[in-house]
Amino acid sequence: MSEITFSTLAREGHAELIEKRSRFIGHARPVKTEKEALDFIARIRHEYADATHNVYAYMLKDNNIARYSDAGEPQGTAGIPVLEVIKKLGVTDCVVVVTRYFGGILLGAGGLVRAYGASAKAACDEAGTVEFAEFVEFTVEASYSDFNKLQPVLARFELKTDGTDYAENVILRLAVRTPAFDEVRAAVVETTAGRASVTETGRRVDF
Repeated sequence: MSEITFSTLAREGHAELIEKRSRFIGHARPVKTEKEALDFIARIRHEYADATHNVYAYMLKDNNIARYSDAGEPQGTAGIPVLEVIKKLGVTDCVVVVTRYFGGILLGAGGLVRAYGASAKAACDEAGTVEFAEFVEFTVEASYSDFNKLQPVLARFELKTDGTDYAENVILRLAVRTPAFDEVRAAVVETTAGRASVTETGRRVDF
């Protein structure tokens, strides 16, 4: 079975650096939609309305969207370096805005590329990353005696426990990354000699 995985930023991150008296402030955060990305950009623009530039870039996995803006800096010296940081990190569903307060000294094209890239990278590093993957949701129904046998077996796997019902039998509601599901099912069947049932109930993308 195939597995869907992608990485995004774990949380909102900020970082600041000074380059030849220009102040660069990086802002990065995960987003799920283009509207969320645009709302974040608007928020930063409002918060730093007195800044010289508010450069941005964002990527979304849906429709493979990748957009950027130099925000008045020379073409190719600001938005593209920020977007390249996102690509090199291998993350998506995120937005990065780099605010610049001009310090009176021209940095040149190369200096701008380095400063915007470094600010974006520092903000993303502060935000951290998280990997999402496809999980199979399933239930395991077993007698109480088989449940006791299954506990150490199931502990070998990286399972998410969604709940446990104690009735005539024990019903475990679990989730596991898609590639491991067949192995988990085989282990349950083998441990209980087929007495316990494993029923797939759905799929989800989770971290």
